[in-house]
Amino acid sequence: MFLAMWALTMSATAEAVTAERQTELRNLVHQDCGSCHGMRLTGGLGPAITSRALQDKNHEFLFATISEGRHGTPMPPWRTLLTRQEIDWIVDYLKTVETQP
Repeated sequence: MFLAMWALTMSATAEAVTAERQTELRNLVHQDCGSCHGMRLTGGLGPAITSRALQDKNHEFLFATISEGRHGTPMPPWRTLLTRQEIDWIVDYLKTVETQP
């Protein structure tokens, strides 16, 4: 049930990302992003990136942060490694995910 509801919240552009790639992106979020934002995404070197922590951030802000990085912080730009659709998918995922073990 949760997965069905979660799938309905994904944006139209994110639907272009294959199921296999979604699994890879989920792993990227929890491993690569988790190395700074905490393995449970609740914060570490970087701030928490759970849906609760990001509730006041809009899609465009989060997209720009992932794509361009954050100047003056350790947050790197991911635009050369991820497509626009993949970044959209990650933003949608972050807006719906809570902590993971």
